Amino acid sequence: MTRTYWAAGTAVLLALLFAGAATVTAASDGDGSGPSGRAPGLHSPDAGFARDMAVHHQQAVEMSFIVRDRTKDEPVRGLAYDIANTQANQRGMLLGWLDLWGLPKVVADEPPMSWMGSADQHGGHAEHGTSGHGTSGHDTGGHDAAGHGTSGHDTSSHDTAGHDMGGAAAKPGALMAGMATKEELAQLGAAEGRDAEVLYLQLMTDHHKGGVAMAQGCATQCKTPAERDLARGMVEAQQSELTLMADMLKQRGAAPRG
Repeated sequence: MTRTYWAAGTAVLLALLFAGAATVTAASDGDGSGPSGRAPGLHSPDAGFARDMAVHHQQAVEMSFIVRDRTKDEPVRGLAYDIANTQANQRGMLLGWLDLWGLPKVVADEPPMSWMGSADQHGGHAEHGTSGHGTSGHDTGGHDAAGHGTSGHDTSSHDTAGHDMGGAAAKPGALMAGMATKEELAQLGAAEGRDAEVLYLQLMTDHHKGGVAMAQGCATQCKTPAERDLARGMVEAQQSELTLMADMLKQRGAAPRG
């Protein structure tokens, strides 16, 4: 095992341990609310990050289960396993906080990542608690650690081109910054061996870059201490994995896209 792979594996383990600690912290605070003791508002960065990152993580889990069936390469399979387990764990925490706050997992009129804009973007919404006005009522669902599908968000088919995502741009056909399109997921599912490994590493590199930008936004804007700390842990772990994936691509005669 290379030093870089060991370091990334350590970062993943720390992220999992940190996620459990953050859950305990949020529970000990009662409802995981901010310093004021009030639950975050419907359009607050805290709620927006929880909703969007849960969907973002859902696709990472999906891609990781796909590649584990498309290659026998143990380093890639091991990385995919770590990513799937870490992000499924974190996703459960994020959705759990939304439940604790009495907030919906989907808001019909809220563009993805719009919470990353200015603090005044939603007027008074960000400061006042609410339990779901103006929502679609649908659960995001998603893959759990066992890879089971759900009927929630389609994580690849929405075109968000033109939406303000706090400076993080989504490519045409992708729901959020860094996310793969439906066509790219189909391509990954059809690839085998080295081709699947390279495509997965490239897609996950893009995915992590988008995820890091979102997590940095929460680390700066979220008011809930446990959620801010979780976001910082995401940044550290995913930056370590970005270094690992660049090395793994180089070993396979490839490089990150763009």
